[in-house]
Amino acid sequence: MPRYYMLNKPRGCVTACSDRTQRTVMDLLPQEAAYGLHPIGRLDLDTTGLLLLTDDGALTHALMQPKHTVRKIYEFTAIGVLTSEAADALQKGVPLDQQGTVSRPAKIEVLRTMQVSDILEDLPQERRERYLKNPSGAAFLGRITLTEGKKHEVKRLLRAVHCRVCGLKRIAVGGVTLDESLPLGGYRPLTEEEITLLCQYK
Repeated sequence: MPRYYMLNKPRGCVTACSDRTQRTVMDLLPQEAAYGLHPIGRLDLDTTGLLLLTDDGALTHALMQPKHTVRKIYEFTAIGVLTSEAADALQKGVPLDQQGTVSRPAKIEVLRTMQVSDILEDLPQERRERYLKNPSGAAFLGRITLTEGKKHEVKRLLRAVHCRVCGLKRIAVGGVTLDESLPLGGYRPLTEEEITLLCQYK
């Protein structure tokens, strides 16, 4: 029988089955549980949250197909101000690169307005000193819903509307929502209901 798990991915581990130099998400599971499993999709090294693991290759293939427009939801902190015009632009699709690649529509909302000093733990080390020169600068907590999975997409979308993502957490994939009772690095089998939600894409 195929196996299906959710993992609450912490920062600092690679989404891969193996890596020569860095800890991977598979290292978070006991060897007997991890055997034969692989991650569905990828989360960046500094991104946390919901990662699905399985040995069902057909499901992985189905969920990665662009035509299936699998919904993914992220929460994030960002520096900047998300204007109503910027939110409207993301809803319509924005250019992501100099080649003119345009994103699919993304639904975005501001959950809470903050300032830089409120998101100290999310500030990237390489830009931390620069951001802390203006601790009262505008920042916010947001939520964004996507139906595609381009590399670094959330960061690129926010950059396109002059905001900079600092902390990023995936909270849902294809109707399956992260179990908030799972600690970072924790995992559990999917329920029958969650498996059914995902297998509709096969």
